[in-house]
Amino acid sequence: MSFIEILILSVALATDAMLVSFSYGLVINKQKILNSLILSLTFGFFQFLMPIIGWHVSNLFYERLELYSNWIVFLIFMILGIKFIKNAFEKKKEQEVNCISYLCVIGLGMATSIDALGAGISIKFTDIYFLYPSVIIGIITGINSFIGFWTANILKKLPSKNIEIIGGILMIFLSVKTLLQ
Repeated sequence: MSFIEILILSVALATDAMLVSFSYGLVINKQKILNSLILSLTFGFFQFLMPIIGWHVSNLFYERLELYSNWIVFLIFMILGIKFIKNAFEKKKEQEVNCISYLCVIGLGMATSIDALGAGISIKFTDIYFLYPSVIIGIITGINSFIGFWTANILKKLPSKNIEIIGGILMIFLSVKTLLQ
């Protein structure tokens, strides 16, 4: 897995966290700097942690699944891509919030990084050590979350649907590329 592929994966995985941050950027009116940093750091941390967990979990099954590794990676990325695109067309509820509770942001961090857990499993089958892509995924997610929060706060009208569709297309592209290797 090349740096460019890891970067594409990172951007695609960061879309959920970016969109959540974007949503909060639309509705948070107080303590904006603190809340944007809390969201960015939490999302970045969980996106860093989940591929590591996925990679280690896949170690338990690696020998049995190695023969099917390209198909496993293909299916995981394809499912994630389709999920991103499907989510883009679902209606989302808006709410007014002035701050985020720590318990809520931890739950959001875990929820937005479930896809990264699956990516960690697929990373095992690319013969790359988990730490390098995990760090990149975490950093890209943190940066994208911060940008998403402030973009929404400033613009208040960016079409988040398009971001999810682009993330889905990137994941599908990675899935097809995996099969062609």
